[in-house]
Amino acid sequence: MRISAKEEAFIIVFAALYYALSVVSPYVPAIGLPDIKIHLEAFMASIFGIILGAELGALTAFIGAFVAWVLPPGSASVYGVPFLLSPPLNALTVGLIYSKRWKEAAGVLALLIGVFWFTLPCTPLSQYSYIGLAVTWDKIIALALIVPVALLLRKSQWKVLPVTFFLLAFVGNQTDSMWGSLAFAFPVVYNGIFGLNVETVRWLFVVSPFVYPAIRIIQAFLAAVVAVPLVKALKSAGWFPLWGKPENQEI
Repeated sequence: MRISAKEEAFIIVFAALYYALSVVSPYVPAIGLPDIKIHLEAFMASIFGIILGAELGALTAFIGAFVAWVLPPGSASVYGVPFLLSPPLNALTVGLIYSKRWKEAAGVLALLIGVFWFTLPCTPLSQYSYIGLAVTWDKIIALALIVPVALLLRKSQWKVLPVTFFLLAFVGNQTDSMWGSLAFAFPVVYNGIFGLNVETVRWLFVVSPFVYPAIRIIQAFLAAVVAVPLVKALKSAGWFPLWGKPENQEI
């Protein structure tokens, strides 16, 4: 994939912006895991997917997340390694939907949900199946929203754009969250890195649905608030979208 000078500039600027926001934005400690922080700046990954497309958006989100993990106030802690792919998957999913490749986006999220159900903390068709429901109910809602969002993207009215971007970012942030849950469900992570047993992990998964969906809604709202004027400004400058406009869409 050849990257133009303009695209390189956007990647550098957006990755730097991601890091700058990581310095000043608030965060929410993961329940029972003070070493893991859910940073609100992760909402920027959705915007990267809209403006840069799936692949470049994911690359930008990874660079931004990696730099934020390495440089202060990050500490390059091993605890953050399993979750470095969360923002890139957010951008990838959003970019795929926005560029009319919604089936691929649905496949990514469905795969993450499906694999989670076969991890040890969940174990399908067992007494622990409720773990799968507790963790994935909101992700399943996000999966179901992909087709309606893809249909909304066919509309050209500016008045529907804030709602569309909110739903689009919600799907992206839920993909981010699903990867985080899946990564944490592997013994090499919860036991090898965090030193937890599977029963503790199950308890953490049970209490998570009461907090994390609200965080994803807040992130989606922030993404929509930033994306709408930013996209409008870039469109006026003739810089949007960089990767080619979806068919029948006017912004």
